[in-house]
Amino acid sequence: MTTAKDLFIIAMDSGSKHSVGQGDLSLALAGAELIDLIGAGAVAVDGDTIVPGEGPAPDDRLVGEAAAGLTRQPPYERVEDWLWRRGRDLSAAYQAGLEEDGELTRKRSGRSPFGSARVEPVDTPARRRAASRWEEAEPVLAALASAVGIDGGRPDDEPGFDDEAVTTVVAAVHDAVMELEAVRQRRSIENAAFANLWRGP
Repeated sequence: MTTAKDLFIIAMDSGSKHSVGQGDLSLALAGAELIDLIGAGAVAVDGDTIVPGEGPAPDDRLVGEAAAGLTRQPPYERVEDWLWRRGRDLSAAYQAGLEEDGELTRKRSGRSPFGSARVEPVDTPARRRAASRWEEAEPVLAALASAVGIDGGRPDDEPGFDDEAVTTVVAAVHDAVMELEAVRQRRSIENAAFANLWRGP
C-alpha cells in the first residue's frame, strides 16, 4: 500500500466522521503520491520544482502512472502545478482501484434497495495498516489528512519533517486546498448574486 491509498482509506472510513470534498482529497492524494515518489528516489524537489530522480517508482499501479506522467525535460513542473494536473479526478481513480482490489465495498443506505450506495473500507490488512499509521499519528499521513479537514483530535501544531522536499509538498497541498475553497466561495457568492438578479426587487 501507499501513502495515497492509506489517506483514501482514512478519508472514507466512517470512523473519521468527516465528509471530505472530492476536490480536496484529489489534491491531497496527488501530494501523497509525490511524497512516495520522493521517498523512493524517483523524484527530488529543487525549490518548488519537481526534478526526476534515478530511483524506481513504488510497485503500485496509480503511483506508477504518476511517475510516468512526470515532466522529464526542463523546464520541470512546479509542485503546485503538479497537484492541480495530477489531482484532476484522482479520488475517483483511487476509489475505482480500491474497489477493484476488494479494499472498498458499497453498502446501501436506507431500506430501499435503490437507495444511494455508500462506500466503506473492508476490514483487510491494508485498512488495518492505514488505521495503524493514523493511530500512531504518522506525520505525513496526519499532515495530509489535516489538509482536507480530518484532524482526529490532533494538536494544531503539526510536527516538522526531516525532509525539506516533504515539507514543500505538504505546504503546497495546504495552499492548493485553500485556493480551491476560495474558488468555491467565490462561485457561491456569484451564484447567489445571479439568483437575486433574476428574482428581482
